[in-house]
Order: sequence, then structure tokens, then C-alpha cells
Amino acid sequence: MTSADETRTYPGARRPDRHRRVDTTGISLAVHEWGDEDAPPVLLAHGGFDFAGTYDVFAPLLADAGWRVVSWDQRGHGDSEHAPLYQWEADIRDALAVFDSVTPDPVPVIGHSKGGSLMSQLAASLPGRISSLVNIDGVPSHRSMPDVQDHDRTKLLADDLAGWLDHRRRSATNSRKPGTIEELAQRRSQMNPRLSQEWLEYLVTIGARRDEDGWRWKIDPSLRMGGFGPWRPEWSLYRLPDITIPFLVVLGSEPEPMGWGTKTGDVWPYLPRQARAVEVPDVGHFVHIEAPAATAELVLEHLGTPGGRS
Repeated sequence: MTSADETRTYPGARRPDRHRRVDTTGISLAVHEWGDEDAPPVLLAHGGFDFAGTYDVFAPLLADAGWRVVSWDQRGHGDSEHAPLYQWEADIRDALAVFDSVTPDPVPVIGHSKGGSLMSQLAASLPGRISSLVNIDGVPSHRSMPDVQDHDRTKLLADDLAGWLDHRRRSATNSRKPGTIEELAQRRSQMNPRLSQEWLEYLVTIGARRDEDGWRWKIDPSLRMGGFGPWRPEWSLYRLPDITIPFLVVLGSEPEPMGWGTKTGDVWPYLPRQARAVEVPDVGHFVHIEAPAATAELVLEHLGTPGGRS
């Protein structure tokens, strides 16, 4: 339990109005909701090494505009259960289980970073399940793609698979290093250097647990940066032309460690006709955290009136 001197708040942050759980292929996912339970739903998918609580400022802005905002902690993240193995397709199946728990109808979806790539793949694969898509800095740039001959690609995939399984074997019994709220925030600042210490300390009290020897991030220690199974993020770029629903890409202008470094000019050649790409100035990868009001304005314009047509 968090003591009074360990509580943290952040301007504009609001914890979800409801919490529940969804079971998917033997894994229990934590689902969180903001807004009126009877309002039209919009789903939010968080990025890698994040959790639904990273939307605590952004999600209430959408809820106050009349949406029922639903997000979930992906397997191995936040308050969702850890899994024996992690795979990109498992995250897709998990997302569909959450969708089905909300509505059988097509639903608008917003995804950040890894969540944006996941939802872009889902939109391309099952266009009848998503009515509208917003991808927040989750489109990789062609600049990160290796230029290799076709006969080398099989070897690259084999190396990816072997490295991923070797890491999983080594980390099976790992435990995350404990620390104070301030120490965990400082560690995360190495990945999120543009975000304030005040915000990062707030995140610790949501995304970490208090053990006897200190705080630990809840994320499964077997997960690693860039490792969501045998998958490469740049592969998503080639799927963009298959997306047939209204599609908005929101990019940050400033490079930082967890971002793709993608510019609007990098994605324009791959975007379908109905898509739009917008670059928000003076923000990094976490566009919705650095500029929540501006991002919400773009998203609400794209989504249109709750329950109506955009």
C-alpha cells in the first residue's frame, strides 16, 4: 500500500472511472475506462513498456468530449498477467478480446507507438472491426530498414528468432531492480528524457508496485526494448496502403530514444488516399503526454461527434 508521503499527483491527470478484467487465451488483462459507461466507445492501445495509466491526462479529455474511453494493459505490462512467451500476434488477439468485451460493432481506435503499429495491422487485417484509426507516432520510418538482398532475409529472421528465444531463456527468473519513486523515475527518464520528473514520479505510483525492499516496475522483466517476439517494427510500413478506414497519423517533430524518428515525408508515399498525417511541433515521441490538449483536438476532429459520422 502507498503511504501518504509516497502519493503523487499530476496536473490534469485523472484515474479511470472503472476497472475490470478480460480473459484471453489464459491471460487476464486489466481493462480501464474513463467517461460515461453508456457513451459511444473509443479504444486506446498503449505503447511498449507503457500501460493504460500513461493516458491519465489524454483519456479524460476524450471522455469529457462525450466518449467512453477504454484502454487495457497489454500482457506483461501494468496490472495484466505475465505470459510464458510474448508474440506480436498474441497482442493482436488480446486486443480483439477487449474489443469484444466492449461491443461487437466497428469501433474507433487510437494507438501510441507499439499500440499504433498493432492497431494499424489490425485495421489492415480486419477492416470491419475498426471504424476509424488514429496512430500516434507508431509508424516506423524507412530510414530504419536494413537494405539487404532477398537471400539474406531468411537468415535475418532466423537470427531474430534465435536471439529472442535466447533472451527469454536467460531472463525467465529475473526480477526488476527495486528503488525509490525518485530512482525509478530517473531510470525511466533515460528512455523518456523530454518528460518531466513530476510526470515520471506520478507514473511510478501507478505502473510500479511497492515491495518490502522498494518499488519495482510491474512490467515483466523478460521483456526488452524492441522485443515483442520475432517481429520488426518497420514491417508495419508496408501494410499502411491496405488500411481502408479513415486514418490519422500524428507524429512528434523531435527525436528521442523511444521514437521512430519518422517525419511526415517518410510516410506520405505509403499512406492510403483517405489518410492524413500531421506533425506536432516541439514535441517528441510521447505526443499525447507533452501536448495532450493539441493531440486531443486533432483526434476529436478526426473522430467527429460521439456516436455520429466523422
